[in-house]
Amino acid sequence: MMENEITGSQVRAARAYLRWSMAVLAERADVGISTIQQIENFDGSAYIHSDQQWRIDARAEAADKIRHALELGGIKFLDEVRNRTAQRGPGIRGPMQHG
Repeated sequence: MMENEITGSQVRAARAYLRWSMAVLAERADVGISTIQQIENFDGSAYIHSDQQWRIDARAEAADKIRHALELGGIKFLDEVRNRTAQRGPGIRGPMQHG
């Protein structure tokens, strides 16, 4: 995965953390609901590999818009989650709640 790439599982987790529907994220990111569905249906990178450059560019633009919208919502994307006993793949961290 390249730097700043997000995964479908990160998008699902971030959206759930923020309690945003697909429609809310689509509106805030200015992308279609079907684009979010396609990205979330795949656990790996939201970016695609294709021999058609326009498809690569369109997906990269949509993924970047989604990432930006979620970051504005307070989500921090983590490349890898590590602790003393395990190393996991990419994750998220939500905004701190003050209560």
